[in-house]
Amino acid sequence: MRKLQIAFFLIVAFSGCQQKPTNTRSVSAPDADRTAKVYTTAHHLNLKMTLTDSLLFENFEQPRETQAAIVIDSTKKFQNFLGIGAAFTDAAAETFFKLSEENQGRFLDAYFNVEKGIGYSLARTTIHSCDFSSNSYTYIDEGDAELKSFTVDHDKKFRIPFIKKAIDAAGGDLMIYASPWSPPAFMKTNNNMLQGGKLKTEFYQVWANYFVKFINAYEKEGIPIWGLTIQNEPMAVQRWESCIYTAEEERDFLKNNLGPTLEKEGWGDKKIIVWDHNRDLLFQRANIIFNDPDASKYAWGAGFHWYEDWKDGIPMFENVEAVNEAYPDKNLIFTEGCNEKYELKRIEEEDPKLAERYGKSMINDFNNGTVAWTDWNILLDETGGPNHVGNLCFSPVHGDTKTDELTFTFSYYYIGHFSKFIRPGARRISSVSSANNILTTAFLNTDESIIVIAMNQGENEISFTLTLNSKTAKLKTPPHSIQTIVLNAL
Repeated sequence: MRKLQIAFFLIVAFSGCQQKPTNTRSVSAPDADRTAKVYTTAHHLNLKMTLTDSLLFENFEQPRETQAAIVIDSTKKFQNFLGIGAAFTDAAAETFFKLSEENQGRFLDAYFNVEKGIGYSLARTTIHSCDFSSNSYTYIDEGDAELKSFTVDHDKKFRIPFIKKAIDAAGGDLMIYASPWSPPAFMKTNNNMLQGGKLKTEFYQVWANYFVKFINAYEKEGIPIWGLTIQNEPMAVQRWESCIYTAEEERDFLKNNLGPTLEKEGWGDKKIIVWDHNRDLLFQRANIIFNDPDASKYAWGAGFHWYEDWKDGIPMFENVEAVNEAYPDKNLIFTEGCNEKYELKRIEEEDPKLAERYGKSMINDFNNGTVAWTDWNILLDETGGPNHVGNLCFSPVHGDTKTDELTFTFSYYYIGHFSKFIRPGARRISSVSSANNILTTAFLNTDESIIVIAMNQGENEISFTLTLNSKTAKLKTPPHSIQTIVLNAL
């Protein structure tokens, strides 16, 4: 396996990547001498978020019929951007603390420092165990319906200290939301945390109280909880922790139990995210819940995953668009995605499809109204775990617990092309590509810098033009590459 030495990563991969301080003047058409910086990650060219070009904008050039072109209109503004991040699982935390203190610090900088790394601003964590835990566990003694034994002491060994270090590395501010994979076994119809089953109706209120206990405990530890999802993948019977809710059951639990309980206990400001499963049934779930005013008033938005495309490779981005169009007052957040089958050979060969799955999904999800995007495990070990049911997978960064080396995959850099440059509070702006092989999205940051993402998923280099407000620049994109074009405010 190719090992990317972390020192080389910090010195080379981000050299010249810092955005310059900008003023707050209005964005106007680029002057003839205005330039944009281009950062490129390209497979087989050893380019990893490397500053590769400075563009000169000159008079508008009309594209020819067969010419590739991206056109930006900064006056057409859409959703507000909240952030990009990943999940703090038990597996990630356990792997982190097996690294040397030096590499722990470098890992944290690489993910959470805006200048040295890619500036994650969002994170997800689990309510007790999931498949990426070393074992199944809850926060109470089995059968304790009164929750008298509730404690998060289990998490204090690895996960809570890990999250605190990440918050510090992010400058003290990190939006964190939490998801349960299963209620305790005695609360379920199959009396098992694994293999699906449903939450028994007599435990709806007890389970809602459990959410409150979790928030109270984590807030007491100094970890603010920004939001919650009701259930991870509520329509999947998994061999690991899982629980089934129909749309009507999730709706009723939200409006009769979870929503009123959070409000009563002083946590009415917590963002409640429904669905938290694949794009395929996203609209159906949103339709049932958001059309019920008594449930909808508690729902901040809907979350979704990308695993609907694991068989045929066709992501259902149109379903995200459909929810955005039908419920413009609700928010859309990508809550989980990873490359599922862990094969060391694919990392060694740097298969472009692994990283391009991230780029394609992020561009299309943002273009269809998504406000935030969350990767799955932020770190895994050399096996793609630990995982108590052997459900191993990829992570953008792997830590070898035997050699104390970090491997930064191309997926890490692809995500970084978004998270480093598009900052919380940005607004998506109009961005259209005339070439099928070039995908694009664009954002206007609060400092009025414009960020354009261009991803070439083809086998050939492509020359294209970039036009903004009647000014045009020319550039090239290598095969299997992603570029971030940064236009700082005047």
